[in-house]
Amino acid sequence: MENINIRFAKIEDMDQIVQLCKSHAEYEKSEYIEEGKKELLTTSIFQTNPPLYCLVVAQDNYLLGYLTYMKQYSTWDGNYYVYMDCLYMLEAARGFGIGEKLVNKMKEEAQKLDCQLIQWQTPNFNVRAIKFYKRIGATSKSKERFYLESNSSTLS
Repeated sequence: MENINIRFAKIEDMDQIVQLCKSHAEYEKSEYIEEGKKELLTTSIFQTNPPLYCLVVAQDNYLLGYLTYMKQYSTWDGNYYVYMDCLYMLEAARGFGIGEKLVNKMKEEAQKLDCQLIQWQTPNFNVRAIKFYKRIGATSKSKERFYLESNSSTLS
């Protein structure tokens, strides 16, 4: 692939980012409610000291993929780390080494945030992603991820 540029997202990318998020959710067999996402993501990504960073892979003005991450704190480590929330590439852009370049860019940015560790998760059925992560040197820890709505009632 030619003319690939890995850069931080721009406001004018937001419509495409929302569509990539939707495709990512479909790929992971998850529900995605598009309504209001552009505004929510724009607010989170484009503020001073943003809670969410977004890198994109652009070919001219067309986005082929995105990666989002945030700085978080680990009680066990007593230090900050970067949590990669999403990494998604369009099918046509896979297999060209672009995902690895995107991860390497995130690693550079993690260093700037004074973070030595990056963590993330992927569904266990996403065999292609797991193979990719192992190929770039990542290791895995088995855990279950739970969800609890803060407004849900608890049983006594």
